[in-house]
Amino acid sequence: MSITMHVSRIRYAALAGGMALSALGYAPAAQAIVELAPEERPASLSGSYLAGRSADISNDIDSALAYLSYALETDRSNPALGDRVLTLQLAAGEIEPALELAERLTITDDENPAARIALAASAIKGARYQLAKRELETLRESPLTTLTAALLRAWADQGLGRTDEALSTIADLTGPTWFNVFKDYHRALIADAAGRESEADAAISATYDTDSTPIGIVAAYARIKARNGDSDTALKAIEELDGNAASYPFLTELATELKAGKVPQPVAPTVQSGAAEVFYGLGSAIGTEDGTSLAASYLQLAHYLDPSNGLFNVALGDIFQRNEQCAKAIEVYERVPETSPIYRTAAIQIGVCLDTLGRTDEGANRIKRILDSNPDDIGAAMALGSLYRSHDRFAEASEAYSVGIKSMTDEPEPDWRIYYFRGIAYERTKRWELAEADFKRALELNPNQPQVLNYLGYSWVDMGLNLDEALNMIRTAVDLRPNDGYIIDSLGWAYYRLGRYEDAVEQLEQAVELRPEDPVINDHLGDAYWQVGRRREASFQWTHARDLDPEEQELPKILDKIENGLDGQKSKIEAPPTSDGDPMETKVGAVNPADGASSTSSVTVQNGDTLSTIAERVYGNPDLYYRILDANKDRIVDPNVIYPGMTLKIPAPERN
Repeated sequence: MSITMHVSRIRYAALAGGMALSALGYAPAAQAIVELAPEERPASLSGSYLAGRSADISNDIDSALAYLSYALETDRSNPALGDRVLTLQLAAGEIEPALELAERLTITDDENPAARIALAASAIKGARYQLAKRELETLRESPLTTLTAALLRAWADQGLGRTDEALSTIADLTGPTWFNVFKDYHRALIADAAGRESEADAAISATYDTDSTPIGIVAAYARIKARNGDSDTALKAIEELDGNAASYPFLTELATELKAGKVPQPVAPTVQSGAAEVFYGLGSAIGTEDGTSLAASYLQLAHYLDPSNGLFNVALGDIFQRNEQCAKAIEVYERVPETSPIYRTAAIQIGVCLDTLGRTDEGANRIKRILDSNPDDIGAAMALGSLYRSHDRFAEASEAYSVGIKSMTDEPEPDWRIYYFRGIAYERTKRWELAEADFKRALELNPNQPQVLNYLGYSWVDMGLNLDEALNMIRTAVDLRPNDGYIIDSLGWAYYRLGRYEDAVEQLEQAVELRPEDPVINDHLGDAYWQVGRRREASFQWTHARDLDPEEQELPKILDKIENGLDGQKSKIEAPPTSDGDPMETKVGAVNPADGASSTSSVTVQNGDTLSTIAERVYGNPDLYYRILDANKDRIVDPNVIYPGMTLKIPAPERN
């Protein structure tokens, strides 16, 4: 198992050292990437270069490598172009062609870091450890290349049987503070491989004390502790990882071995697997904000050295997936064999990628097969439910989440998220009692979870239930997430539903400032502006909401408001201005009992209204409230609770 960290400074160190390997990709074997047909080749060297750079920037590795390789054929003495093609080949997994090019580049650029590191990896793979050390003696150094070279030299020394020299190489390495966790980790792995139990224990304990959250560190810590006879500590570390080791299948497998009394194998039993750990650990730690090529190149070299480790393929596939190259990601994930403990992770990611490619049912079926084979796989249940939920298939989502929840009966600390997500699915399929129970259960497990507080609080406000508690919930959510435009929108909309329009405007203006691109928030602000008499601003917000591509079912409502205003969707109309310049509002929903009415109308609930007072106002008889109740059973949960802003249908008075 391997170290996984997030050390953002590595990115800058790499760029400073000339090791910025651009573009990324994956080829299942060392084979030629796309070759340009004669008619596809640009007419000039500059055309080839520009086309290649454009493809490179777009992370289209096939085209970038094809165009720049063609350019290199024309300009073989260009060192910068040669280095670019080398890095593209490494990132694409074209290791053998990259090694040939690396040999050529070192003739004219003896310190080329990408070439030297690639050649050292090749030497280690062939057990030519002395050659690997020589390759790493001369290269331009930066923090990242310094750390990479030192760790690889240490593993080469271990391959030569020189454990003391290997450990000294790591101990003598100086650099930024983020070096330390990598130094301790590989000191532990080398000592463990050499059978030096106490040294391995001390080093991995130092690593774990520095950071006990990366799954690779936890796995190595557990293995080494167990190999030193301390299985209890090993199991405790696995169980404490997020309180849910089942999310990490290889840790679950390790825990099963430990409980059965088995002594686990070393983390890196061979020099090749140890060197692969160097590339995997650093590749996983490199940020991708400035491009994914460097991380992909390191992960490709890790796979080259230890192709049996499925974790490397999952990490590489994840890079492609995040970079919206799902077809390539699927190719990588498919390389993980079904016998690997990481297979179910790869299969789930394949399902997600298929969904991204528009093959939703195929993706769902891929994940469903994992869940059917193991109904206790909470991760698969969550992934399947979330896939369905993202397509508004809420009934199917609730079923998937229910499978996961059923498997958690013995969990000491169940995952609150699965109850929250199932609650959403229940709420969207109009099963409120079940939804409410799930939201409350989620809050029992995580009392200050702002998303749950917001969803339950807003739902209560929307239904006129538990208003004080609901408003406090949403306020708490805002306090916890003061810069979350969606939660602030909920608070503003809650004020709106309670008839506190000035308060609503204040919150909704802030929400729009945080999320100006959201059509719902802009629509809400338009409604609030209308209620406080700011009609032109209301029209502007509705128009803006219309232009922000709202959901299909919301667009007609927005268009109606733009044309007719608000107040219960045509329940109020603007009258001519009064003497002070303010428009007068005339209710058209209320029925004058003297005039009668021939059809159903509507009324907007005002502060202080009850069903009886509305009945008295529209029928002249408060005892006729039951007519209004019967006509609004779809929106009135409790006849004693209605709230300002509700629009109620008013049946026509009965005639004699």
